[in-house]
Amino acid sequence: MLFGKRERTICRILVVEDEPLVAFDNEYRLADAGYEVVATVDNLVDAERVIEAEALDLVLSDIRLSGEGDGTDVARAAAAKSVPVLFVTGNCPVEAQSLAVGCLVKPYTDKELKAALEALDRKLAGEPVKKVPAGLSLYDAS
Repeated sequence: MLFGKRERTICRILVVEDEPLVAFDNEYRLADAGYEVVATVDNLVDAERVIEAEALDLVLSDIRLSGEGDGTDVARAAAAKSVPVLFVTGNCPVEAQSLAVGCLVKPYTDKELKAALEALDRKLAGEPVKKVPAGLSLYDAS
């Protein structure tokens, strides 16, 4: 579409975050940017339940979670349903490169989160990513 906004690849997002304030901020930021937050959960069991039951375009997951399991386990469950994962964490593990499409380092601003999602959206749509925002690493392995 000429001079129009491009259609997003990412619309429906699952937020997996064990810090309540960060989870709330992410919900607000994503909704404000026009994304649909399907659910926000803080543990592997609930994340797996949502991944199985819902059509998702992206899982936004921290590495450390409440209870058993962690974000890498969430990524494996998402991969089984062909749902891409963006890790949002203070320290991305080496194995993140084989489990996720990218990693956004905490702490991040509203602007950085939105820019990261836009870059990721372009990558998932097979379009060139002209500029990778600060704090975001994109991976080719997923």
